[in-house]
Amino acid sequence: REALAPVSVTRYRPGPAMLVTAAFIGPGTVTACASAGIGFGYALLWALVFATLATIILQNMAARVAIVTGQGLAEAILEAAANPALRWTIAALIFASLAIGNSAYQAGNISGTAAGLKLLGVGTLSPALLALATGLLAAALVVIGKPAWLEKLLIALVLAMSLAFIGGLAVIRVDWGAVLAGLVPRLPADSLFTAIALIGTTVVPYNLFLHAASVRGKFAPDAEGLAASNLDTGLSVTLGGLLSMAIVIMGAATAKLTASGAGPLDDIALRLESLFGMPARIVFALGLVGAGFSSALTAPLATGYVLAEMTGGANDPVRRTRIFRRTALVVIAIGTVFAFFAVNPVELILIAQSANGLLLPILAAFLLWVAARKASLGAFANGSIANLLGGAVVLVCAGLGARLILRSVGIWP
Repeated sequence: REALAPVSVTRYRPGPAMLVTAAFIGPGTVTACASAGIGFGYALLWALVFATLATIILQNMAARVAIVTGQGLAEAILEAAANPALRWTIAALIFASLAIGNSAYQAGNISGTAAGLKLLGVGTLSPALLALATGLLAAALVVIGKPAWLEKLLIALVLAMSLAFIGGLAVIRVDWGAVLAGLVPRLPADSLFTAIALIGTTVVPYNLFLHAASVRGKFAPDAEGLAASNLDTGLSVTLGGLLSMAIVIMGAATAKLTASGAGPLDDIALRLESLFGMPARIVFALGLVGAGFSSALTAPLATGYVLAEMTGGANDPVRRTRIFRRTALVVIAIGTVFAFFAVNPVELILIAQSANGLLLPILAAFLLWVAARKASLGAFANGSIANLLGGAVVLVCAGLGARLILRSVGIWP
């Protein structure tokens, strides 16, 4: 087997994997992480460590499949499924995970962006008008933006989030001993749902498809190209994991204060301000704007890419572009309507993230199967170590999901 060539970190430039970070650090992540910190302190940080490692493993597989085969992930999975019944089942799962789930997420992405702008005191516009403006801007960028330009914009948003959330730790007092203790796996009472939500908000199924679509043509299908892709994935996703942990720490730092009742995002901003002054609120609000708008772009992009692949547009550029844009605009429109009419997306987002956590092992198992097929990937098919790591991720995610289901019906204590 051809070994992967080493790539120097000093020569690294942010690449397509930054889209993965831009996608999973959205208002839903901010909400889930803040809720985890407020409700359980630092006790669930270990779940984010696991989720970050699992994301790196699965995203590397998805990228490798796309780079070596030249196909999107949906194409590769459906092509490998020779049985028509299996192919339709897989297609239905992918559609449920992306088209339906991303439409629900988009409401939270747009509402979160509007909430961040409101916390910054942008004008006197109502949240509904801010949501409408956010949706229209996202739609305009999807229609007129070129992929390379959108990628650079998303990378810039990720770097801005990094300065906001990780830099925000400099203005609050952190109990680093408690942070280290939170890296030891344990599940406090009533924390299982939140732990699965943290995993579901990090290991996002649609990111597997988005990453695969974005790396095509960016890396050479050889050992050096795959090594460069792996480095891009490792550094980008690790940055995202650190951002998520920073939000948990912010939530834990404000846990003892009384909630304002305005909502979890407003609560944590106002709590931070009361504890550490206005700069802390502004930092959080800036991070929320970056998180919301980056996800408001990546969710429709991923849905558009995958539906174009699944409906036969992969080999027809004109048809692919038409399906991609129409699908992306539909996702944006649905999210904007929900956000405009002030449908509270928080509970919906947390439920959707838990549903993603349950659906993840199924899609991850399909990915593991395709990545191990030597007929498609040849020398770059999964080896024993990759299969072992991928299998461990699938088993852990499946175990957490099964425990949640069994507890909900009263079988598991």
